[in-house]
Amino acid sequence: MKTIYLAGGCFWSVEKYVRAIGGVVATRVGYANGSVAEPSYEQVCSGTTGHAETVELTYDETALDLRDLLWLFFEIIDPLALNRQGKDVGTQYRTGVFYVDPPDGVIAQAALAELGTRYANRGAVVTQCAPLESFYEAEEYHQHYLEKHPDGYCHIDPTAYQGIERRLARAAALRSLDPVAYAVTQQGATEQPYENAYFDHFEPGVYVDAVTGKPLFSSADKFDSGCGWPAFSRPLSANVLTERPDMSHGMTRTEVLASESGSHLGHVFTDGPAESGGLRYCINSAALRFVPEEPQSMP
Repeated sequence: MKTIYLAGGCFWSVEKYVRAIGGVVATRVGYANGSVAEPSYEQVCSGTTGHAETVELTYDETALDLRDLLWLFFEIIDPLALNRQGKDVGTQYRTGVFYVDPPDGVIAQAALAELGTRYANRGAVVTQCAPLESFYEAEEYHQHYLEKHPDGYCHIDPTAYQGIERRLARAAALRSLDPVAYAVTQQGATEQPYENAYFDHFEPGVYVDAVTGKPLFSSADKFDSGCGWPAFSRPLSANVLTERPDMSHGMTRTEVLASESGSHLGHVFTDGPAESGGLRYCINSAALRFVPEEPQSMP
């Protein structure tokens, strides 16, 4: 068993979230890395002790990889917010990963560095990574608070507690994306035209969601639009995509997302080939992965 300490704002919410993750075997909430021994909740809330509201988390490392656990944790925090999460403001609500074993610190530092790269165009990541200096268990009424009081205060989006196993798989998939693919699929960025993998690629096969592997487009519907990005006349089926208005950059466009993963793919326009329906799905290569058609065996 391994133990890690996560500070993500109000510890009631964070504890409820991590207890829903497979492989987590025990949790306690408390106050970490402050200057006062055995502080009370009231002392910590005064902002004078330097503690962070923190969840002590024990997990089975054979069932749960620390890197995946950290990515799930990163999904519920705002890593750009200093001393604030949700409506809660104060140094006790700072975010951080506090470790006991130095190798875990190396993993956490690497995960935060990657997170910083992926948030580079949005601001500086302020989530701390530091050795655990002290941890004092919080008062009993704070332990498993939201299990005792289901309608109690929670700063985390309630949907975060749904489909944890799916989110765990998604966290592993997101961790495997390179910075460009992450920026495109998760932050709505656009890759460079003519400098991407599939703009001039016409091998027979299917193009799948880079995050989930869900088939989205066929090479049979791909055409050269001259725009510098992959262009398709239609998806494999209507339900694999979701469309929504996009008013960014002073333009009126229709954004295209993968229905299953929610990943940004690109945009759809009405200037495609008339004989194929008149649509042009302009898709970022970084949001896709190509699966070649299997060669047919000779009779």
